[in-house]
Amino acid sequence: MNVFWFIPTHGDSRYLGTAQGGRRVSYDYLKQVAVAADTLGYDGVLLPTGRSCEDAWVTASSLIGVTQRLKFLVAVRPGLTAPSLAARMAATFDRLSGGRLLVNVVTGGDPVELDGDGLFETHAERYEITDEFLRIWRGVLAASHDSEDLSFTGDHLTVKGAKVLYPPVQKPYPPLYFGGSSPAAHDLAAEQVDVYLTWGEPPAAVAEKIADMRRRAAEHGRTLRFGIRLHVIVRETDAQAWQAADDLLSKLDVDTIKAAQTKFAKMDSEGQRRMSALHGGDTSKSRAKLEVSPNLWAGVGLVRGGAGTALVGDGATVAARMKEYADLGIDTFILSGYPHLEESYRVAELVFPHLPRPQQESLPGFSLSGPFGEIVANHIVPSAAVTSAG
Repeated sequence: MNVFWFIPTHGDSRYLGTAQGGRRVSYDYLKQVAVAADTLGYDGVLLPTGRSCEDAWVTASSLIGVTQRLKFLVAVRPGLTAPSLAARMAATFDRLSGGRLLVNVVTGGDPVELDGDGLFETHAERYEITDEFLRIWRGVLAASHDSEDLSFTGDHLTVKGAKVLYPPVQKPYPPLYFGGSSPAAHDLAAEQVDVYLTWGEPPAAVAEKIADMRRRAAEHGRTLRFGIRLHVIVRETDAQAWQAADDLLSKLDVDTIKAAQTKFAKMDSEGQRRMSALHGGDTSKSRAKLEVSPNLWAGVGLVRGGAGTALVGDGATVAARMKEYADLGIDTFILSGYPHLEESYRVAELVFPHLPRPQQESLPGFSLSGPFGEIVANHIVPSAAVTSAG
C-alpha cells in the first residue's frame, strides 16, 4: 500500500469557504508540509495544477533539496506545453531528484480556465490532444535511453526529430498517473498510462470503474495499477472525527455553497459531475445527507472542486475503509486533510500503525532510536503505545 500526501499550493485553512483560519501559501509553509511528509513515511506528495494554484513544477523543484526520499506527483497539462519540452522537464527533474518524479496527466475540465490559457478545443478534442501528447512524450523519453530521436505526425501535434539528450533515471520514463471518468478518458488510460486514479466515490462505484478499466486495458494487452484521491479527517475517536468534519464547515454559508455549485455545473468534467452528484449541493450541511457511504463524507465537495470526499473516523476505522478499497485493487492512496501540516501527523500517528506498510518501523513505538514523547519528571521514559497492524 502506497500512501501519498498533498502539497496545498492553492491554500490551506482550518475551515472551508472562508478566510478565517486561512494560511498564506508561502515557501516556508509548503516546505514544512513536504518535510513532514518525508519524515513521517509518506511515499510521495501530489501537487495540484490550475490557475488557482502556484505552479506545480516550480514548487516541486524547490522542494527536491529539502526532502530525501519523497516522490513528487507533478501535473502536466497537454496543450499548454509542447510535448518535447515537457519531456525534457521531466527528464531533468527525474535526474536532479534521483528518480523521484511521477507525472500526473491532467487534461482539464473547466472551460473558463482553459479559455484563459488559450485552449478552446472541445472535450473530445482535448482528449485527442492528450493522446497525441502522450505518444510523443513517451516516445521521446523512451528513445532517449538509446540516443535516438522521434518523429510523429498527428491531427493536432507534430514533431520532427524530437530528442532528449539527458534521459530520465527511471526507464523507460517516469510513471504516468491519470484520472478521468468519461469514456474517452477510460480509453486513453487503458492504452497509455501506468496508474489510473479515481476520486473518492463509494466502493461499489470504484469497483465498477476498476472492472471497466481492467477490461479496456486487457484489450490492449496491458494491465494497470489503481489509485484513489481522498481527504481524511481522523481523530482518536469517531465522535471527535465527526465533530471535526462539522467544524470544517462551521464558517461556510449558503451563498458560498450555491456560488461554488453554480461554477462546478459549468464544467464539462464527468468526474466533477459525479462528485457533485454525491452531495447534490446540500446547503444544510447535515451528516445524514453528506455521509454517502459508511465513513465517506462528501462535505468537502460543497465548495472544493475535484476531490470532494473524506474518510472520517478514528485511526482503525479509516484504515479499515482504506483496506476495503485496497481489496478492490487500489494500491495507491493520495490523501489530504485540513490543515495539511497537522493532519499529516494525525494520519501518520493514528492510521499508519493499522496499515500494512514497511514505513511502520520508522514510527513511534517501532523505531530503535527512541525514546518518544516528553520525558516525565526529567527521568521517566514514556511507555510505548500499544497499536495493532491487523
